[in-house]
Amino acid sequence: MTTSWTVVRVLRDRTAGLYLTGLVVSAFGTSSLWLVSGVWVKDLTGSDGLAALCMVAMWAPTLAGPALGTLADRLPRKPLLITLNLGLAAMLLTLFTVDSPGRLWLLFTVLFLYGTAGVVHDAAESALVAAAVAPDLLGDFNGLRMTVTEGMKLVAPLTGAGLYAVSGGPAVACLDAVTFVLAAGLCALLRVREERPARSGGGRRKQTAEGFRHLWGHPVLRPLVRAGGTTMLLTALCGAMLYAVVDRLGHGPAYTGVLYAVQGAGSVAVGLVSGPALRRLGERRFAAAGIALTGVAVAARAVPSDPVALMSSAASGLGLPCVLIAAFTAVQRETSGPLLGRATATAHTLVFTPNVLGLALGAGLVELAGPGLLLPLYGLALLLTAASLAQRADSAARTAARSPSDANPA
Repeated sequence: MTTSWTVVRVLRDRTAGLYLTGLVVSAFGTSSLWLVSGVWVKDLTGSDGLAALCMVAMWAPTLAGPALGTLADRLPRKPLLITLNLGLAAMLLTLFTVDSPGRLWLLFTVLFLYGTAGVVHDAAESALVAAAVAPDLLGDFNGLRMTVTEGMKLVAPLTGAGLYAVSGGPAVACLDAVTFVLAAGLCALLRVREERPARSGGGRRKQTAEGFRHLWGHPVLRPLVRAGGTTMLLTALCGAMLYAVVDRLGHGPAYTGVLYAVQGAGSVAVGLVSGPALRRLGERRFAAAGIALTGVAVAARAVPSDPVALMSSAASGLGLPCVLIAAFTAVQRETSGPLLGRATATAHTLVFTPNVLGLALGAGLVELAGPGLLLPLYGLALLLTAASLAQRADSAARTAARSPSDANPA
């Protein structure tokens, strides 16, 4: 099946088309606010540290993913998504009062709640998509989701920055609020037959832990989630060296925007081919191939050459999303509906928390050694991760191919 026909097939599915349209709208607003929030704080305070806290505020709720995911399993998911979108729209309007450093606490509070709602939203959306989209289209849908998200990161920040320059931060918050209202309307149009929320036994702590136990006890999901977390850790260590790489190339810090744009273009491209690639290779081989490509790209970035740096950024953009698409598609396929919200939120925590830790650790390591030494080591570690995952895939394939008499010669 060609990539173009796969895209058409997904978009012809009414539910998938509505989901992707809503994602385009909300991702545009989110990407706009993501950039502007830091600029807003920087303009009001002049502090780089406070500006960086904006991203910390939005990412911090990911640590509570397993607990937040229980909401997506205890409540009807379509009404939950509509409520979250409308609640975020109303909350963003409070940012019109942020006009001085003394009111920045409100901005940070909104960003923290924004991130919290995002964790619940992603968990509920993943479960609802798994119930509404045909199983053989899940890989294609998740690939297109990656394409849409990364595509908005290329377009929306420039729009947000321009609107901020003309009208200030409140105007960008208003734009984001409008996108959430539109997303809520699109979600209301969905025709989805949901299962009744399950009430599992035990206390809330036990219910929260069920998502982790499912992921870590599942022979397919555990290697994928572990490889995803390892990959995000290593690429975050590499990302912390980006300014040092740019400095070796003889460019100013603004050149990082060029490298990010090239990487984003690679991520857009891989999202279009991920569905057919998943069907041909399977989740583990697809993820292993992407990790290996990322490892080669990371090691190549140690070469102080502009063409090599651009090619390595494009290769990273192509390779890194593979393990994410493979892992989260597998979670949707291998998890029952009543547990899928908690499993998705827990997978997000296990995969993306190492990213935060890697950025912090990498900022310290870059002061001790340069890109010429560390980047090849990070690349080698990624290649070993890919090899381990591919070996597990081959072992699983051989086990599945064995007959009952082979498994029990006696």
